[in-house]
Amino acid sequence: MRRWRCLSVLLLAVCLAGCGAHGRSAAVTVQPTAAPTPAAAESEVCWQGRPLTLEEKVGQLFLVRPDALDPALTSEQVHDADGPGVTELSDAMRRTLQEIPVGGVVVFGKNLVSPDQITEFLRQMQQASAVPLFTGVDEEGGTVARLANQPGFDLPRFESAAAVGASGDPADAEAMAFTIATYLKQFGFTLDFAPVADLNTNPENPVIGDRAFGSDPDTVAALVGAACDGFSRAGVACTLKHFPGHGDTTQDTHDGPATTEKTLDELLSCELVPFARNLDKAPLIMAAHIAVPAVTGDDTPASLSGKLLTGVLRQQLGYQGLIVTDSLAMGAITGRCSSGEAAVQAILAGADLLLMPENLREAYDAVLDAVRDGTIPEQRLDESVQRILQCKQRYCLTEG
Repeated sequence: MRRWRCLSVLLLAVCLAGCGAHGRSAAVTVQPTAAPTPAAAESEVCWQGRPLTLEEKVGQLFLVRPDALDPALTSEQVHDADGPGVTELSDAMRRTLQEIPVGGVVVFGKNLVSPDQITEFLRQMQQASAVPLFTGVDEEGGTVARLANQPGFDLPRFESAAAVGASGDPADAEAMAFTIATYLKQFGFTLDFAPVADLNTNPENPVIGDRAFGSDPDTVAALVGAACDGFSRAGVACTLKHFPGHGDTTQDTHDGPATTEKTLDELLSCELVPFARNLDKAPLIMAAHIAVPAVTGDDTPASLSGKLLTGVLRQQLGYQGLIVTDSLAMGAITGRCSSGEAAVQAILAGADLLLMPENLREAYDAVLDAVRDGTIPEQRLDESVQRILQCKQRYCLTEG
Protein backbone atom coordinates (compact mmCIF):
# COMPACT_ATOMS: atom_id res chain seq x y z
CA MET A 1 0.00 0.00 0.00
CA ARG A 2 0.99 3.58 -0.48
CA ARG A 3 3.02 5.07 2.39
CA TRP A 4 2.18 8.60 3.50
CA ARG A 5 4.26 11.00 5.52
CA CYS A 6 3.64 14.59 6.54
CA LEU A 7 6.77 16.66 7.03
CA SER A 8 5.14 19.97 7.83
CA VAL A 9 2.08 19.43 9.98
CA LEU A 10 2.25 20.66 13.57
CA LEU A 11 0.96 18.73 16.57
CA LEU A 12 -2.61 19.42 17.69
CA ALA A 13 -3.19 20.69 21.23
CA VAL A 14 -6.52 20.23 22.95
CA CYS A 15 -8.01 21.42 26.21
CA LEU A 16 -10.96 20.49 28.40
CA ALA A 17 -13.42 23.05 29.73
CA GLY A 18 -13.86 23.10 33.51
CA CYS A 19 -17.14 22.19 35.17
CA GLY A 20 -18.87 23.35 38.30
CA ALA A 21 -21.97 22.28 40.21
CA HIS A 22 -25.20 23.44 38.65
CA GLY A 23 -28.59 21.73 38.92
CA ARG A 24 -28.73 18.02 38.27
CA SER A 25 -25.54 18.10 36.24
CA ALA A 26 -22.14 19.69 36.68
CA ALA A 27 -22.51 22.55 34.23
CA VAL A 28 -19.70 23.76 32.03
CA THR A 29 -17.95 26.89 33.24
CA VAL A 30 -17.46 29.28 30.33
CA GLN A 31 -14.36 31.45 30.28
CA PRO A 32 -14.02 33.61 27.16
CA THR A 33 -10.63 33.16 25.50
CA ALA A 34 -8.95 34.17 22.31
CA ALA A 35 -9.93 31.93 19.42
CA PRO A 36 -7.39 29.09 19.26
CA THR A 37 -5.68 28.55 15.95
CA PRO A 38 -2.93 26.17 14.86
CA ALA A 39 0.53 27.63 15.32
CA ALA A 40 1.83 29.01 12.05
CA ALA A 41 5.50 28.07 12.07
CA GLU A 42 5.58 27.91 8.29
CA SER A 43 4.26 30.27 5.68
CA GLU A 44 2.94 27.49 3.47
CA VAL A 45 0.58 24.59 4.06
CA CYS A 46 2.41 21.46 2.91
CA TRP A 47 1.97 17.74 2.60
CA GLN A 48 5.06 15.54 2.25
CA GLY A 49 7.10 18.71 2.03
CA ARG A 50 5.16 19.96 -1.00
CA PRO A 51 3.14 23.19 -0.68
CA LEU A 52 -0.51 22.69 -1.52
CA THR A 53 -1.97 24.85 -4.24
CA LEU A 54 -4.93 27.07 -3.48
CA GLU A 55 -7.17 24.65 -5.36
CA GLU A 56 -5.89 21.74 -3.27
CA LYS A 57 -6.38 23.63 -0.02
CA VAL A 58 -9.97 24.48 -0.89
CA GLY A 59 -10.57 20.88 -1.93
CA GLN A 60 -9.45 19.64 1.48
CA LEU A 61 -12.51 21.30 3.03
CA PHE A 62 -14.97 18.95 1.30
CA LEU A 63 -16.26 15.56 2.38
CA VAL A 64 -18.50 14.14 -0.35
CA ARG A 65 -20.39 11.05 -1.40
CA PRO A 66 -18.37 9.00 -3.92
CA ASP A 67 -21.30 9.56 -6.29
CA ALA A 68 -20.50 13.31 -6.32
CA LEU A 69 -17.28 12.48 -8.15
CA ASP A 70 -19.18 11.03 -11.12
CA PRO A 71 -19.85 13.91 -13.56
CA ALA A 72 -22.61 11.91 -15.26
CA LEU A 73 -24.84 12.04 -12.16
CA THR A 74 -27.14 14.93 -11.26
CA SER A 75 -27.31 16.31 -7.73
CA GLU A 76 -30.64 14.54 -7.29
CA GLN A 77 -29.09 11.22 -8.25
CA VAL A 78 -26.07 11.78 -6.03
CA HIS A 79 -28.20 12.34 -2.92
CA ASP A 80 -30.96 9.83 -3.68
CA ALA A 81 -30.62 7.29 -0.88
CA ASP A 82 -32.77 4.74 -2.71
CA GLY A 83 -31.21 5.07 -6.14
CA PRO A 84 -28.23 3.16 -7.53
CA GLY A 85 -24.85 4.14 -6.19
CA VAL A 86 -21.32 4.08 -7.55
CA THR A 87 -19.36 1.07 -6.34
CA GLU A 88 -16.04 1.39 -8.15
CA LEU A 89 -13.79 4.18 -9.33
CA SER A 90 -14.15 5.15 -12.97
CA ASP A 91 -11.72 7.18 -15.07
CA ALA A 92 -14.20 10.07 -15.03
CA MET A 93 -14.22 10.01 -11.23
CA ARG A 94 -10.42 10.02 -11.18
CA ARG A 95 -10.47 13.15 -13.33
CA THR A 96 -12.92 14.80 -10.93
CA LEU A 97 -10.57 14.04 -8.04
CA GLN A 98 -7.86 15.91 -9.96
CA GLU A 99 -10.13 18.85 -10.77
CA ILE A 100 -11.73 19.02 -7.32
CA PRO A 101 -9.22 17.38 -4.94
CA VAL A 102 -11.66 16.74 -2.10
CA GLY A 103 -10.57 15.97 1.42
CA GLY A 104 -12.62 12.84 1.83
CA VAL A 105 -15.50 10.60 0.85
CA VAL A 106 -18.48 9.34 2.82
CA VAL A 107 -19.90 5.92 1.96
CA PHE A 108 -23.58 4.99 2.15
CA GLY A 109 -25.52 1.78 1.77
CA LYS A 110 -25.95 2.25 -1.96
CA ASN A 111 -22.15 2.22 -2.37
CA LEU A 112 -21.80 -1.16 -0.65
CA VAL A 113 -21.86 -4.54 -2.39
CA SER A 114 -19.54 -6.81 -0.41
CA PRO A 115 -16.58 -6.60 1.97
CA ASP A 116 -14.11 -7.16 -0.87
CA GLN A 117 -15.81 -4.56 -3.05
CA ILE A 118 -15.75 -1.74 -0.48
CA THR A 119 -12.17 -2.51 0.54
CA GLU A 120 -11.06 -2.26 -3.09
CA PHE A 121 -13.20 0.82 -3.76
CA LEU A 122 -11.67 2.70 -0.83
CA ARG A 123 -8.19 1.61 -1.89
CA GLN A 124 -8.80 2.87 -5.42
CA MET A 125 -9.94 6.27 -4.21
CA GLN A 126 -6.97 6.61 -1.86
CA GLN A 127 -4.55 5.79 -4.66
CA ALA A 128 -6.18 8.38 -6.92
CA SER A 129 -5.78 11.19 -4.37
CA ALA A 130 -2.58 13.21 -3.98
CA VAL A 131 -3.33 13.72 -0.26
CA PRO A 132 -4.81 10.88 1.84
CA LEU A 133 -8.58 10.97 1.98
CA PHE A 134 -10.80 10.81 5.00
CA THR A 135 -12.88 7.72 4.26
CA GLY A 136 -15.98 8.11 6.37
CA VAL A 137 -19.25 6.40 7.20
CA ASP A 138 -22.19 6.65 9.61
CA GLU A 139 -21.70 3.56 11.76
CA GLU A 140 -23.26 4.29 15.13
CA GLY A 141 -24.59 0.82 15.89
CA GLY A 142 -28.34 0.22 15.96
CA THR A 143 -30.53 1.65 13.22
CA VAL A 144 -27.72 3.81 11.79
CA ALA A 145 -25.07 1.31 10.77
CA ARG A 146 -24.39 1.40 7.03
CA LEU A 147 -22.20 -1.70 6.98
CA ALA A 148 -23.57 -3.86 9.81
CA ASN A 149 -27.11 -3.47 8.50
CA GLN A 150 -26.13 -4.19 4.90
CA PRO A 151 -26.88 -7.64 3.43
CA GLY A 152 -23.70 -9.53 2.71
CA PHE A 153 -21.76 -8.05 5.63
CA ASP A 154 -21.47 -10.50 8.52
CA LEU A 155 -20.61 -8.01 11.23
CA PRO A 156 -21.40 -7.56 14.93
CA ARG A 157 -24.71 -5.78 15.44
CA PHE A 158 -25.85 -3.68 18.36
CA GLU A 159 -29.47 -3.06 19.27
CA SER A 160 -28.91 0.66 19.88
CA ALA A 161 -26.79 3.13 21.79
CA ALA A 162 -29.62 3.39 24.31
CA ALA A 163 -29.52 -0.37 24.92
CA VAL A 164 -25.76 -0.23 25.44
CA GLY A 165 -26.11 2.82 27.68
CA ALA A 166 -28.84 1.26 29.81
CA SER A 167 -26.21 -0.31 32.06
CA GLY A 168 -24.63 3.06 32.73
CA ASP A 169 -21.25 1.36 32.46
CA PRO A 170 -18.75 3.27 30.30
CA ALA A 171 -16.93 0.00 29.57
CA ASP A 172 -19.92 -1.16 27.52
CA ALA A 173 -19.79 1.97 25.35
CA GLU A 174 -16.05 1.61 24.87
CA ALA A 175 -16.43 -2.03 23.85
CA MET A 176 -19.10 -1.16 21.27
CA ALA A 177 -17.01 1.64 19.79
CA PHE A 178 -13.88 -0.49 19.68
CA THR A 179 -15.73 -3.32 17.95
CA ILE A 180 -17.19 -0.98 15.33
CA ALA A 181 -13.94 0.86 14.73
CA THR A 182 -11.98 -2.39 14.41
CA TYR A 183 -14.06 -3.68 11.51
CA LEU A 184 -14.18 -0.23 9.90
CA LYS A 185 -10.39 -0.07 10.01
CA GLN A 186 -10.11 -3.48 8.34
CA PHE A 187 -12.15 -2.26 5.36
CA GLY A 188 -10.11 0.93 5.02
CA PHE A 189 -12.31 3.47 6.79
CA THR A 190 -10.54 6.19 8.74
CA LEU A 191 -13.50 8.25 10.01
CA ASP A 192 -16.80 7.45 11.71
CA PHE A 193 -19.61 9.92 12.30
CA ALA A 194 -20.20 8.56 15.78
CA PRO A 195 -20.77 8.59 18.73
CA VAL A 196 -24.02 10.47 19.17
CA ALA A 197 -23.50 12.93 22.01
CA ASP A 198 -27.09 14.17 22.04
CA LEU A 199 -29.39 13.67 25.00
CA ASN A 200 -32.71 11.96 24.39
CA THR A 201 -34.67 14.51 26.43
CA ASN A 202 -37.69 15.22 24.25
CA PRO A 203 -40.05 12.29 23.50
CA GLU A 204 -41.36 14.20 20.47
CA ASN A 205 -37.92 14.35 18.86
CA PRO A 206 -38.12 12.59 15.47
CA VAL A 207 -34.37 12.21 14.94
CA ILE A 208 -32.46 11.04 18.02
CA GLY A 209 -34.44 8.58 20.17
CA ASP A 210 -32.45 5.46 20.96
CA ARG A 211 -29.48 6.72 18.95
CA ALA A 212 -28.51 8.54 22.17
CA PHE A 213 -26.96 6.73 25.13
CA GLY A 214 -29.58 8.25 27.40
CA SER A 215 -31.04 11.44 28.83
CA ASP A 216 -28.86 12.20 31.86
CA PRO A 217 -26.00 14.61 31.00
CA ASP A 218 -23.46 13.12 33.40
CA THR A 219 -24.10 9.52 32.39
CA VAL A 220 -24.10 10.29 28.68
CA ALA A 221 -20.92 12.35 29.00
CA ALA A 222 -19.13 9.40 30.61
CA LEU A 223 -20.41 6.95 27.98
CA VAL A 224 -19.50 9.26 25.10
CA GLY A 225 -16.00 9.71 26.50
CA ALA A 226 -15.58 5.96 26.78
CA ALA A 227 -16.79 5.49 23.20
CA CYS A 228 -14.19 8.02 22.06
CA ASP A 229 -11.56 5.94 23.86
CA GLY A 230 -12.71 2.84 21.98
CA PHE A 231 -12.48 4.55 18.60
CA SER A 232 -9.06 5.99 19.45
CA ARG A 233 -7.74 2.61 20.59
CA ALA A 234 -8.72 1.11 17.23
CA GLY A 235 -7.23 4.01 15.26
CA VAL A 236 -10.39 5.49 13.73
CA ALA A 237 -11.28 9.18 14.04
CA CYS A 238 -14.64 9.67 15.75
CA THR A 239 -17.13 12.53 15.62
CA LEU A 240 -19.30 13.91 18.41
CA LYS A 241 -22.69 14.87 17.00
CA HIS A 242 -24.89 16.93 16.80
CA PHE A 243 -23.61 20.19 18.39
CA PRO A 244 -25.18 22.01 20.22
CA GLY A 245 -27.57 19.12 20.89
CA HIS A 246 -30.42 17.76 18.79
CA GLY A 247 -32.25 15.82 21.49
CA ASP A 248 -34.61 18.55 22.66
CA THR A 249 -35.84 19.63 19.23
CA THR A 250 -39.08 18.56 17.59
CA GLN A 251 -38.11 19.05 13.94
CA ASP A 252 -36.04 16.96 11.53
CA THR A 253 -33.31 19.00 9.82
CA HIS A 254 -33.35 16.55 6.91
CA ASP A 255 -36.64 18.14 5.94
CA GLY A 256 -36.41 21.75 7.13
CA PRO A 257 -35.44 24.13 9.93
CA ALA A 258 -35.16 23.00 13.55
CA THR A 259 -34.97 25.22 16.62
CA THR A 260 -34.21 24.95 20.30
CA GLU A 261 -35.38 27.74 22.56
CA LYS A 262 -32.79 27.06 25.27
CA THR A 263 -30.43 29.74 26.52
CA LEU A 264 -26.68 29.22 26.60
CA ASP A 265 -26.78 28.62 30.36
CA GLU A 266 -29.45 25.98 29.88
CA LEU A 267 -27.43 24.29 27.15
CA LEU A 268 -24.29 24.37 29.27
CA SER A 269 -26.04 22.56 32.10
CA CYS A 270 -27.65 19.93 29.86
CA GLU A 271 -27.18 19.36 26.11
CA LEU A 272 -23.61 20.68 25.90
CA VAL A 273 -22.27 18.62 28.82
CA PRO A 274 -21.37 15.49 26.78
CA PHE A 275 -19.59 17.70 24.23
CA ALA A 276 -17.74 19.97 26.64
CA ARG A 277 -16.46 17.17 28.86
CA ASN A 278 -14.97 15.30 25.93
CA LEU A 279 -13.29 18.06 23.93
CA ASP A 280 -9.88 16.49 24.43
CA LYS A 281 -11.10 13.13 23.12
CA ALA A 282 -13.00 14.28 20.04
CA PRO A 283 -11.02 14.65 16.77
CA LEU A 284 -14.20 16.03 15.17
CA ILE A 285 -17.41 17.67 16.32
CA MET A 286 -20.37 17.85 13.93
CA ALA A 287 -22.41 21.05 13.87
CA ALA A 288 -26.14 20.54 13.41
CA HIS A 289 -28.48 22.72 11.39
CA ILE A 290 -30.26 23.76 14.59
CA ALA A 291 -31.13 27.39 15.23
CA VAL A 292 -30.58 28.68 18.78
CA PRO A 293 -32.16 32.16 18.76
CA ALA A 294 -31.65 32.68 22.50
CA VAL A 295 -27.89 32.52 21.83
CA THR A 296 -27.55 33.97 18.33
CA GLY A 297 -30.49 36.36 18.21
CA ASP A 298 -31.71 34.98 14.88
CA ASP A 299 -32.62 31.78 13.03
CA THR A 300 -29.16 31.00 11.66
CA PRO A 301 -28.42 27.26 11.96
CA ALA A 302 -25.50 26.34 14.22
CA SER A 303 -23.63 25.00 11.18
CA LEU A 304 -23.59 28.50 9.66
CA SER A 305 -23.35 30.54 12.87
CA GLY A 306 -20.13 32.27 13.87
CA LYS A 307 -21.61 32.98 17.30
CA LEU A 308 -21.99 29.26 17.96
CA LEU A 309 -19.04 27.73 16.11
CA THR A 310 -16.40 30.38 16.76
CA GLY A 311 -17.94 32.18 19.72
CA VAL A 312 -19.11 29.24 21.83
CA LEU A 313 -17.32 26.12 20.58
CA ARG A 314 -13.93 27.63 19.75
CA GLN A 315 -13.56 30.69 21.99
CA GLN A 316 -15.62 29.90 25.06
CA LEU A 317 -15.20 26.14 25.28
CA GLY A 318 -11.73 26.11 23.73
CA TYR A 319 -12.21 23.31 21.21
CA GLN A 320 -9.25 22.93 18.86
CA GLY A 321 -10.22 19.90 16.81
CA LEU A 322 -12.10 19.78 13.52
CA ILE A 323 -15.58 21.22 13.15
CA VAL A 324 -17.59 19.49 10.42
CA THR A 325 -21.02 20.57 9.30
CA ASP A 326 -23.90 18.15 9.09
CA SER A 327 -24.83 17.36 5.49
CA LEU A 328 -25.31 20.57 3.52
CA ALA A 329 -27.75 18.72 1.26
CA MET A 330 -30.32 18.56 4.07
CA GLY A 331 -33.55 20.51 3.81
CA ALA A 332 -32.65 22.89 6.63
CA ILE A 333 -29.87 24.25 4.37
CA THR A 334 -31.14 23.76 0.82
CA GLY A 335 -34.36 25.53 1.71
CA ARG A 336 -32.37 28.48 2.98
CA CYS A 337 -29.54 29.15 0.53
CA SER A 338 -27.58 27.82 -2.44
CA SER A 339 -24.77 25.29 -2.19
CA GLY A 340 -22.20 28.02 -2.77
CA GLU A 341 -23.68 30.38 -0.20
CA ALA A 342 -23.90 27.65 2.43
CA ALA A 343 -20.28 26.59 1.89
CA VAL A 344 -18.91 30.12 2.19
CA GLN A 345 -21.07 30.93 5.22
CA ALA A 346 -19.99 27.75 7.01
CA ILE A 347 -16.29 28.48 6.53
CA LEU A 348 -16.71 32.09 7.67
CA ALA A 349 -18.62 30.83 10.72
CA GLY A 350 -15.70 28.62 11.74
CA ALA A 351 -16.35 25.21 10.17
CA ASP A 352 -13.35 23.28 8.84
CA LEU A 353 -15.07 20.54 6.86
CA LEU A 354 -18.09 20.90 4.58
CA LEU A 355 -20.12 17.72 4.50
CA MET A 356 -21.82 16.70 1.27
CA PRO A 357 -22.97 19.96 -0.32
CA GLU A 358 -25.96 19.53 -2.60
CA ASN A 359 -23.89 20.63 -5.61
CA LEU A 360 -20.18 19.95 -5.14
CA ARG A 361 -18.86 21.97 -8.06
CA GLU A 362 -20.96 25.01 -7.18
CA ALA A 363 -19.83 24.88 -3.57
CA TYR A 364 -16.16 24.35 -4.46
CA ASP A 365 -16.13 27.19 -6.99
CA ALA A 366 -17.85 29.51 -4.52
CA VAL A 367 -15.28 28.91 -1.79
CA LEU A 368 -12.40 29.19 -4.28
CA ASP A 369 -13.77 32.51 -5.57
CA ALA A 370 -14.36 33.74 -2.00
CA VAL A 371 -10.71 33.11 -1.12
CA ARG A 372 -9.49 34.74 -4.31
CA ASP A 373 -11.54 37.91 -3.75
CA GLY A 374 -10.72 38.11 -0.04
CA THR A 375 -14.19 37.30 1.31
CA ILE A 376 -12.54 34.33 3.01
CA PRO A 377 -9.01 35.38 4.06
CA GLU A 378 -6.43 32.83 2.95
CA GLN A 379 -5.15 32.72 6.54
CA ARG A 380 -8.60 31.52 7.59
CA LEU A 381 -8.46 28.81 4.91
CA ASP A 382 -4.98 27.77 6.03
CA GLU A 383 -6.12 27.40 9.66
CA SER A 384 -8.70 24.83 8.62
CA VAL A 385 -6.38 22.98 6.25
CA GLN A 386 -3.71 22.76 8.96
CA ARG A 387 -6.24 21.17 11.31
CA ILE A 388 -7.35 18.76 8.59
CA LEU A 389 -3.80 17.66 7.80
CA GLN A 390 -2.99 17.29 11.49
CA CYS A 391 -5.90 14.90 11.86
CA LYS A 392 -4.97 13.03 8.69
CA GLN A 393 -1.43 12.60 9.93
CA ARG A 394 -2.81 10.66 12.87
CA TYR A 395 -5.63 8.68 11.25
CA CYS A 396 -5.12 8.51 7.50
CA LEU A 397 -1.59 7.29 7.07
CA THR A 398 -1.24 3.85 5.52
CA GLU A 399 1.74 1.62 5.91
CA GLY A 400 3.12 -1.20 3.83
